[in-house]
Amino acid sequence: MNALNVAEYTHTLGHQAKTASAIMAKAPAAIKNKALLALARLLREQTDALQIDNARDLTRARAAGLPEPMVDRLKLSPKVLETCALGCEQLAAMPDIIGEIIGMKQQPSGIRVGQMRVPIGVFGMIYESRPNVTIEAASLSIKSGNACILRGGSEAIDSNKALAQLVQQALAEAGLPQDAVQLVQTTDREAVGQLIAMPQFVDVIIPRGGKGLIERISAGAKVPVIKHLDGNCHTYVDDPCDIAMAVKVADNAKTSKYSPCNASEGLLVARGVAAEFLPLIGAVYAAKGVEMRGCPESLAVLQAVPGARLVAATEQDWSEEYLAPIISVKVVEGVDEAIAHINRYSSHHTDAILTRDHMHAQQFLREVDSASVMVNTSTRFADGFEFGLGAEIGISTDKFHARGPVGLEGLTSLKYVVLGEGEVRN
Repeated sequence: MNALNVAEYTHTLGHQAKTASAIMAKAPAAIKNKALLALARLLREQTDALQIDNARDLTRARAAGLPEPMVDRLKLSPKVLETCALGCEQLAAMPDIIGEIIGMKQQPSGIRVGQMRVPIGVFGMIYESRPNVTIEAASLSIKSGNACILRGGSEAIDSNKALAQLVQQALAEAGLPQDAVQLVQTTDREAVGQLIAMPQFVDVIIPRGGKGLIERISAGAKVPVIKHLDGNCHTYVDDPCDIAMAVKVADNAKTSKYSPCNASEGLLVARGVAAEFLPLIGAVYAAKGVEMRGCPESLAVLQAVPGARLVAATEQDWSEEYLAPIISVKVVEGVDEAIAHINRYSSHHTDAILTRDHMHAQQFLREVDSASVMVNTSTRFADGFEFGLGAEIGISTDKFHARGPVGLEGLTSLKYVVLGEGEVRN
């Protein structure tokens, strides 16, 4: 496709999405739920066929030398597809929030003023790697009464095409317009440039991927952007804490999966528990081949751990999102220093404290400036499905409109509604 053709193509997608969004905005809840349940069924019925399409993407990725944690992001395993199907069912079971009116208050003039929740309209989603995002974005778009234009990464094109086809089939089954969810069929980068510069058709852009992608989209977009930046997440082991629990949680937060943005990349340990805790977690990480990039104090303790892969941390390590079996380790004086470190170096995605001290927990919750802040649990729970949102479109590190896992509410807007009985203004 040449540049002219790409421009024509994306404008056609935009026009179709705009037309479909008007129908989606007024679609009854039962019809939208019918589409979601149909999609869940189709995902289960087509699991084997989807494996074949996905295998082509995986083969191409490995041939291109993509690191294994990144290849992992591309996999549409039966487990991943079942999670997608459950997400659709969870969304279908949730109340429809479109049209709900909140905060209705009587004013001295006699009028009543409240806010009604309405769809955003059309959102463009630009994402890398994970093809399951196609289903998450589509299902949330359907439930929230929006239309969307999806542009996945070229590395997942076959998987995304197959999934988008199932979405359109489910929409058709429910009697909804197929153009309500459209996948950009070309891998030409020009399509992204066009998509982010169509305010006449697209109401908001949601990029999801690496820092480079987010920065590129934010710089070039002519429509509002909900940003989903990198995940430099931290687990802080406090003094006092339950050491056995802390080992279990710090292990899960790092090693259950290396590629997600909610995996912990930094481990902070209070000085009072470092001598007891670090050898235990060090042994766990050593057994799993996790490289520990530590401050001098942590390395002095970890030195005694057999087989430990130790590297002296640089200043850059404190800000790094590894997405790999690597973790930065730093000994801190206590909760104040941990909070200061997190607020300086984290990406403000998700950070956790493991503690027995209620006051420390409360301080951490109040003062850590991140989208999700946790007490005594793994950062890996920062996920729309786990939060009961049905699915998520990503994790926003922005502070306006939507923050944290972006589910249904993040894809809606509020408009003021005013009820009167003939009142006039003096």
